[in-house]
Amino acid sequence: MAEFTVNALRFDPYKNFKFRVKWDGRYVAGVSKVSALKRTTEVVKHRHGGDPSTSRKSPGRTEFDAITLERGVTHDPEFERWAGLVWSFGAGLGAETSLANFRKDVLLEVYNEAGQVVLTYKIYRCWVSEFQPVADFDANANAISIQHIKLENEGWERDLTVVEPTEPTLA
Repeated sequence: MAEFTVNALRFDPYKNFKFRVKWDGRYVAGVSKVSALKRTTEVVKHRHGGDPSTSRKSPGRTEFDAITLERGVTHDPEFERWAGLVWSFGAGLGAETSLANFRKDVLLEVYNEAGQVVLTYKIYRCWVSEFQPVADFDANANAISIQHIKLENEGWERDLTVVEPTEPTLA
């Protein structure tokens, strides 16, 4: 297990607006929002016959919530390419989609104010269960068109090899 070092000069927690997403060894352009990483373990209640009328609790199955990535609509086709590995328009008998490579591992990197990587999470065996190429259009609105993908996953873990960097000082 990696040993943690603490930056004694840092008092503030990291901000939630400095991050990047990476898959297939490349950063994905324009991701502006990533939903929370969440893991839930079921509680299994049991009771021995001679116990008082209280129950004991043990951990059961663990589930990992889907993760949603959002970004403004651009000409970059990465979201659509990945979503197309699970489903393709017109795929019928003889034109089925191959599921050989529809899963990807995703990296979520968190940065400090100086632009240094401070945390990395590895998200395992993701696949696109929902794809929205454009949001609602509204001629009276003043907003950016957003697309999103929803990634099912089979777990995540913090990359403990990423250590807290020494932040630069202003001289």
